[in-house]
Amino acid sequence: MFDTMTLTKIGGGLFGSFLVYLLGAWAADSIYAAPVAHGEGEHAQAYVIEVAGAETHGAEETPAEDPVALFAAAFPAADAASGGEIFGRRCASCHSDVAGENKTGPALHGVVGRAVGSVADFEGYSGALPAVFDVWTPENLNIFLLNPKAAVADTAMNYAGLEDVADRADLIAYLDGLDG
Repeated sequence: MFDTMTLTKIGGGLFGSFLVYLLGAWAADSIYAAPVAHGEGEHAQAYVIEVAGAETHGAEETPAEDPVALFAAAFPAADAASGGEIFGRRCASCHSDVAGENKTGPALHGVVGRAVGSVADFEGYSGALPAVFDVWTPENLNIFLLNPKAAVADTAMNYAGLEDVADRADLIAYLDGLDG
């Protein structure tokens, strides 16, 4: 019943249908895609309707908020207890808050105010850290914890970062209270 020619016809029909689908997708994309203007990227708005008296809320009008200034405002009101919870969820798998107890990363007991790369019995430090930071001040920890790979490109720390400034402030307040 099935021979080689029948299977060839079935395969040709499937591949032909797929090619028609791709051609239709390409045509629709070229007809309906938003034109990219003035370097706005891939998702530029195609049509802007001006409304008289309306306020605009564009990203270009809102300056990027400085993470250092935001942290300076949030740190005095930081909650160390909340920081302990954040440490348990985000940091405890790789770091310990007990002095001398290293894991994948060094122990973070007494990290605030400590020289970068100074835990004597920890061998896995990134060589690039001391080139960027000299002491783990709250401000330096804030910059590093926001995005470790952006702060120190060659860091061995495989962590995406902590976006929320209040969470960073709470975590650093918790770490600051460990040695006191």
